[in-house]
Amino acid sequence: MDSTAALSALQALADPAKAAEMAAYHKAPRVYLGIALPDVEPLVAEWRAGMDVAGRVTLAAGLWDSDVHEARIAAAKLLTQARIREDEALVWAEVRRWVPQFDAWAIADHACKAIERRLAAEPARLDEVEGWAADPAMWVRRAALVATLPWAKLTHPSAAEVSERERILGWAAALVGDRDWFIQKAIGWWLRTLSRHDAARVTAFVEGPGAGLKSFARREALRRI
Repeated sequence: MDSTAALSALQALADPAKAAEMAAYHKAPRVYLGIALPDVEPLVAEWRAGMDVAGRVTLAAGLWDSDVHEARIAAAKLLTQARIREDEALVWAEVRRWVPQFDAWAIADHACKAIERRLAAEPARLDEVEGWAADPAMWVRRAALVATLPWAKLTHPSAAEVSERERILGWAAALVGDRDWFIQKAIGWWLRTLSRHDAARVTAFVEGPGAGLKSFARREALRRI
């Protein structure tokens, strides 16, 4: 399976009316085919079957570079996998290549699912992600929080994981002054997720470095407390 054939399979499912609706909703200037996610997933499963990791990376790269909305989501799903025994560095190189190109939440969130698996596999990569939190591009800054959500979900974190979690909270604290809606939303999302496991830490953040959060982000952070 190559990217040309994969794109043809996606295009066969195109719905022009829904494509127009999606373009108006997502706003990012690219081709939309109007395919619902449940219809993309079976194709991805078919492509993954019998394909080695290197082949999936090649296919994902081609789909991503097509700049078709559904193709980029399919690319992210092709590389979303918890354990990869071979070509791990190849997968990381590909998913991190996408980050500077983020320009809309749906594609960014699907890609961040692939990225978070690679971060969990090798937490030392947080050194690189820390730079994203200070990037001039809003979508890259946002990715630093969205891709590290697994650290907010830990029920019984080890000492090392607590340290990593505090490091990420430090990035969030530094971003409190960023008034962009998507950044504020991402901080609130991260804190709300953490509140299920450590409500006291979230309260301390909101009352401390998070005191300057926009009201909607503050409400989001405290919604489950």
